[in-house]
Amino acid sequence: MNAERLLALYERTADAPDAVSRLRRFILDLAVRGKLVPQNPNDEPASELLKRILIEKSRLAAAGKIAADKPMGVQKEEAFETPKGWEWSRYGDLALEVATGPFGSMLHQHEYVVGGTPVINPSHMVNGEIVADQRVAVSSRKAQELSSYRLQAGDVVMARRGEVGRAALVRDEANGYICGTGSFRVRFSDDVCREFIMILLRSQQVRLYLANQSVGTTMTNLNHSILNKMPTPVPPAEEQRRIVAKVDELMALCDQLEKARELREATRDQFVAATLARLNDPDPETFHEDAKFALGALTALTTRPDQIKKLRQTILNLAVRGKLVPQDPNDEPASELLKRISAEKRRSRGSTVMVGSDAIPFPIPISWKWAALDELITSGPQNGISPKPTTRTDAPRAITLTATTSGVFNPNHFKRVEATIPSSSDLWLQQGDLLFQRGNTREYVGIAAIYEGPPTTFLFPDLMMRVRLSEHVNLRYVHLAAISPPARAFLSENASGAQATMPKINQTTLVSLPLPIPPLDEQHRIFARVNDLMMLCDQLEESLAKGDDTRRRLLDALLVEALAPVKGREMQAAE
Repeated sequence: MNAERLLALYERTADAPDAVSRLRRFILDLAVRGKLVPQNPNDEPASELLKRILIEKSRLAAAGKIAADKPMGVQKEEAFETPKGWEWSRYGDLALEVATGPFGSMLHQHEYVVGGTPVINPSHMVNGEIVADQRVAVSSRKAQELSSYRLQAGDVVMARRGEVGRAALVRDEANGYICGTGSFRVRFSDDVCREFIMILLRSQQVRLYLANQSVGTTMTNLNHSILNKMPTPVPPAEEQRRIVAKVDELMALCDQLEKARELREATRDQFVAATLARLNDPDPETFHEDAKFALGALTALTTRPDQIKKLRQTILNLAVRGKLVPQDPNDEPASELLKRISAEKRRSRGSTVMVGSDAIPFPIPISWKWAALDELITSGPQNGISPKPTTRTDAPRAITLTATTSGVFNPNHFKRVEATIPSSSDLWLQQGDLLFQRGNTREYVGIAAIYEGPPTTFLFPDLMMRVRLSEHVNLRYVHLAAISPPARAFLSENASGAQATMPKINQTTLVSLPLPIPPLDEQHRIFARVNDLMMLCDQLEESLAKGDDTRRRLLDALLVEALAPVKGREMQAAE
């Protein structure tokens, strides 16, 4: 594998969401399989290296410098075919010594001092390097007590719990640090290339083995036996160094590709943000041209789901500002519509909350009118109920918050509850009910959805409020206005409660929600236009998902092809 082949592979899969990270894993996989650099028949075979390691371990054990190996009792496993000159070994056979840090009883948290000798735990192993924390250190006296756990330059420290496979190479500046309780210290012969060991530990083959063999449920753990028995492909010593050099070269290229991708995405984001900003804060003289450009460039502007989300918000923002469809001077003005609703409400509900002149968020067309939600309501707001859940399959169904969090009702999210509710009760949802979430995170509190389901089938919970609107307004327009950015900002800002908890809105806040109301005929046209554009957004999302899936499959196929043991392909991959 050379830089040209890597670039050619990237060119075919560059738009896959995880293309660079997959290429990095691919490089490591090739490295540990002997497919990254060509083999040299003049290299001393790995079998000789392993013999020397065994001799050195025996000498050190006889001198009492390391513990004698315990019989492992298993045969070496071969996870895949390796080139001639390589050997399958066990990790414990490749290392001179695998040791753990001190027991917890030997090192307590209260013994840590600032600025002493650092103690290296898994959290201090970052991207293969040791990043010591001066607050996690011990005094010189304590370090002397723990001298048998000191690290030496060239050691490899590995996480014993948590993220299996996490490791770091001990460099000169970390010489003398203390191996922590949650870590392994692995020492190797000078003939073994430590940088190759780090490549091995980063490979998927090792990560999967350790993950599958680890024990524990709350936190995964490794022990000596698991680590010592790990099947390990061992190349000749000289080839180890060539592999490291090639991996460094290709990873540097991946860094460049990643930076180029980030720059490209940042430029695209700036372009998208500038385009949508011109629509969200329109210039009357250029708006129509800006809108024409933006709507005509939807496919080019949206390459990620988060960009489509912003586009949806922009569409709603334009809709409630009267910028999405032209006004028709023949439409009956919204003021007449509100008068009819007001007369209807005087007969049924009494006084009404109205929008004051100081509460108008932005200018609207002359035929429109600002109205508080209360001016459009004929019933409610009404809070739901929260009876105890039950496992009885014949018990009533109550929807959960998740059923409306997307802004669209989803009947699949409900729970059975212990309640006896008459069929005539207003607690049963009816087609066309408008539901608002009374409590949720700051992002979702007040989110609205229209109930689309059969009558007397679902109850609604106490964390929702239900309203019913006058027949003189278009329910779907009011809904899109209620989930538009200005309305969402009003409800979020007026929700009570700390950010870290679940903020809530009350009925007073909800009925005060200011909504821009167009003439009824224009409401119909706006909803139709928004519906068309939202369907286009749906198609874009589906297209993105399919495109991402296709690119992932292409990348998978190319990687499989590159790894396939077809005669003659191995040298090609290694060139």
